Amino acid sequence: MTRGRLVVHAHFYQPTRVDPFTGELPADVAAAPYRDWNARITAECYRPNAEHGSLARASWDLGPTLSHYLADNAPDVLAGFARADRLGGGENDGPAIAQAFHHSILPYAPLHDRRTEIRWGLRDFEARFGRMPTAIWFPETAVDLSTLRVAAEEGVAGTVLAPWQADTPHLEARAYRVDVGQGRHIAVAFYDGDLSGSVSFNAALTSDAEAFARDRVAPRLASPLADGSAPTIVIASDGELYGHHQRYRDMFLQALVDPAPGTPDRGFDVVTLASLLREPGGRPHREIRIRERTSWSCHHGVLRWGAECPDVPDGRWKTPLRGALDRLAGAIDTVTEAFTADLPGLDDIWRARDGYVDVVIGLVAPEDYAAACLGPHSPADDRRRLAAILEAQRWRLAMFASDGWFWDDPIRPETAQNLLAAARAVRIVDRLAGTNLEGRLVDDLSVLRSPAVGSDGATIYRHALVAVGQPPPGR
Repeated sequence: MTRGRLVVHAHFYQPTRVDPFTGELPADVAAAPYRDWNARITAECYRPNAEHGSLARASWDLGPTLSHYLADNAPDVLAGFARADRLGGGENDGPAIAQAFHHSILPYAPLHDRRTEIRWGLRDFEARFGRMPTAIWFPETAVDLSTLRVAAEEGVAGTVLAPWQADTPHLEARAYRVDVGQGRHIAVAFYDGDLSGSVSFNAALTSDAEAFARDRVAPRLASPLADGSAPTIVIASDGELYGHHQRYRDMFLQALVDPAPGTPDRGFDVVTLASLLREPGGRPHREIRIRERTSWSCHHGVLRWGAECPDVPDGRWKTPLRGALDRLAGAIDTVTEAFTADLPGLDDIWRARDGYVDVVIGLVAPEDYAAACLGPHSPADDRRRLAAILEAQRWRLAMFASDGWFWDDPIRPETAQNLLAAARAVRIVDRLAGTNLEGRLVDDLSVLRSPAVGSDGATIYRHALVAVGQPPPGR
């Protein structure tokens, strides 16, 4: 056999923390001595990892909401990530892969939202790194066959999943492929649960990168697979682990993927995820089936983001929150279609939404984008109407970020951020169309309760608005 191979993948992501009404990032005293959490994590994690050069040897995804922050506030750090991708293989085997845009749990989303989230993620990647990605990271690795099929239709070749997402108890250390229907397949690398867990949660085992490589990794790569081919192990973890969640762990990553000169040969090579997912010599990977609606951080499928999951002491608030936002999204979509149906020159409002990512990431002004959709001689009022409804759609997508459901209680800032996105979207629509969707949203939110303090969702919604200086809805 040839030498065994190791892939070390880091999932870099931060939710958007901007005020949807002003576009400003509020200061947060909890992040002291830094202005806010994005600034603190950039200093502790993103900047040092970009400066070490280790990102050219590791594999990683950079979430679009994070890349947007870095582009505006730390462009040199974003440039360091882009440089690492070029040095690490670029077009063919570069270390960077894409991520679906808003970190929403795609198996919960309607099909047109899944497509937009994937298309926005691919476009953001292309804008940041100057190439199309080979693979994509699905938020929380949450997938089902429909989501994988959409990704394959958009040209995605592969992804990373947890071992328990495979519909088999016996995984070999290799890449596989999944039949997603309609003659399409997508390659999947299942990460090693034991090694990934050690890197993520066992500081004692990962204080010495050379010892970890020698004692934990090398023995697993020493023997060929049953067919004589070389094994490949994938380690996957949150990128913020490397310097933020664990101090100095950025140095561990550097030593693990890029050993210092003079280091004894380990007997295996470090490679990128893209090189693993590529089918060798045109021979297809072995086929495997996945378990539907599963993820990496919930052993109960995707319940953590929409129902009562045993991982959370009291998750009764999660179903009514998702129901309220799903109902709002459906109403906004109905208004969107009706409000734009008579716009001359507009062929497909959902295709227009897919392209609106160029406005979101700052490549095109809203008015210019609307003019491109409607034609250079379209009336100014029509352009403003289209730009406004697409901005509502932007925040309607953002209100489904997974963070709002992940934790134990809806009084946390992550849920407040989702509710602010909902408020921004619904107020645009109500103003444009004369509807009262916000009133219905408040009624729907009143059903849920905070386990900690007993406040209902309508109260939590009002408090979130007041905290950013916005008037609360009328009673």
